[in-house]
Amino acid sequence: MAKKAPNQDIVGSMDDLAKLRHSLAHVLAQAVTKLWPDTQITIGPPIDTGCYYDFRFSSPVSDADFPKIEKEMKKIIYQAQTFRRDELSPEDAKSYWRAKNQPFKVELIEDLVRNENVQMVTHYVNIGADGKAAFADLCRGGHVESFKEIPVDCFKLMKVAGSYWRGDETREQLTRVYVAAFATKEALDAHLTQLEEAAKRDHRKLGRELDLFTFSELVGPGLPLWTPRGTLLRNLLDGFVWELRQAKGYMKVSIPHITKKELYETSGHWQKFADELFRITTREGHEFAMKPMNCPHHTQIYAHLPRSYKQLPQRYAETTTCYRDEQTGELHGLSRVRAFAQDDAHVFCRTVQVEEEFLRIWDIIDTFYTAVGFEKLDVRLSLHDPEHFEKYLGTQELWHKAEDAIRRIAKDRGVAYVEAQGEAAFYGPKVDFMVKDSIGRQWQVATIQLDINMPDRFDLTCQNEAGEKERIVMIHAAIMGSIERFLSIYLEHTAGHFPLWLAPVQAAIIPVAPAHEQAATELGMKLLEKGLRVEEMHADDSLGKRVREGELQRIPYLLVMGDKEIADQTVTVRNVRTKKQVTVPVSEFIATTLNDVAQRKVEASIG
Repeated sequence: MAKKAPNQDIVGSMDDLAKLRHSLAHVLAQAVTKLWPDTQITIGPPIDTGCYYDFRFSSPVSDADFPKIEKEMKKIIYQAQTFRRDELSPEDAKSYWRAKNQPFKVELIEDLVRNENVQMVTHYVNIGADGKAAFADLCRGGHVESFKEIPVDCFKLMKVAGSYWRGDETREQLTRVYVAAFATKEALDAHLTQLEEAAKRDHRKLGRELDLFTFSELVGPGLPLWTPRGTLLRNLLDGFVWELRQAKGYMKVSIPHITKKELYETSGHWQKFADELFRITTREGHEFAMKPMNCPHHTQIYAHLPRSYKQLPQRYAETTTCYRDEQTGELHGLSRVRAFAQDDAHVFCRTVQVEEEFLRIWDIIDTFYTAVGFEKLDVRLSLHDPEHFEKYLGTQELWHKAEDAIRRIAKDRGVAYVEAQGEAAFYGPKVDFMVKDSIGRQWQVATIQLDINMPDRFDLTCQNEAGEKERIVMIHAAIMGSIERFLSIYLEHTAGHFPLWLAPVQAAIIPVAPAHEQAATELGMKLLEKGLRVEEMHADDSLGKRVREGELQRIPYLLVMGDKEIADQTVTVRNVRTKKQVTVPVSEFIATTLNDVAQRKVEASIG
């Protein structure tokens, strides 16, 4: 094919599992092009659970084709092929791929020349036992030495999905084939079991079943509509966050939903988020945008008055909707939407106040996540990528100073943490808080961000003790982040079994027969007067059917009332989560339930 180069991986950071997954992507592409020779191939990277490859097929391919693709992949692996690394000039490489009718590879090479000024292009060639080339791909490397290292029982084709070339909806539509791949069959089986459980807990499914939210094609994709129950749930969560913030000295503010272009040009968001902005042109020809975030607005609330150091910190908070023009193919239930509510807060303070303010926010985060049932928070320091500093605002000196500051704060907090290069916001480093859900998946939730760039861009200062202007620091803090995304995680974590204090309906009263409905109604009124959220399930269906319906609705307590309960002034309480059933005096039920709600207990005390 071309000049041979030493068989070395140029992606040295790849671990063994990533190399296995990357190699398997080559095997997939080889198998597909063997079965459908006219297929055009694009890219096939490793991902956290395996790999994928994007193809342009001449005829539709579906998961019904998976058995024959897997059979062909195993046949290739059994051949114990090896990789040979070749180097070609860009012109030779383009000629090679043009001859094979592979235009996407040609475009990739042209981009490499234009963007990276490459002089040689690397290809990895699959060499069969006969020493002949069986398949070749444009690739930077990172592979196993031989296909013998790929266990044939450690992978499984998972699904096909639509994608667009280069993620651009105006470009060619492709077919993406996903592969789950792990080092052992046991790890693969565990992953597949997790996926099965995740499907049962899919927040989109639970949202429908529990009547929390819906979507409408008339309203538009990615724009969730919240039902009464869902709105109540959101308000309870947001109210709790505000309660915690208010106790730490925060003040509520309010900002508009559209903003002049100039604000985002000053902040840097217009340039960094150009493709994600919903843009508006007024009748007078002025450019506005639906706000994608809130921080630039809060700078203007701070800046509208001169500030003395004695007035700092200034702590602003609000929960408000932001808007981003996400691509339709990337939308997913509540986890990726076009309109989302942020429980946003910004602290304007002096440098010497940064650590104290960080720790105040940290306290809020710890209290909140304990109350919703996440027992452990992992901490990640999200730092800039030094090899791509052009993605960030400010100077390297300022970034190093800010990153040293958050390292010191994490150490003072006494927590273990990991560092992640390239995960910082474009204006500053951050402390991200990670949770593991009930089926073992990790999610990023809360965040505290240190911003040394926005105060500089907006010239935010205070008058210090010497009467001089002093540059201040800005801290961004989100407890849930996006309420939509948090609830997508939380619904799947709990499977819809919310703590009593959060449940939209805390108890359902179930009269055994029509003769008991009057007493059930009276009990319902009594509970409502005490501030509990209750519903009555009338005796129109059998008792068993109504109990089952209450269980499907994940109502924490089902209160059954018959002759004995009415006579004894008791209620038979069925704990839907534990399936246990006990009979207690009505007064005891009320007192215990009110106490659990007041203390925001994760587990209900009765049953």
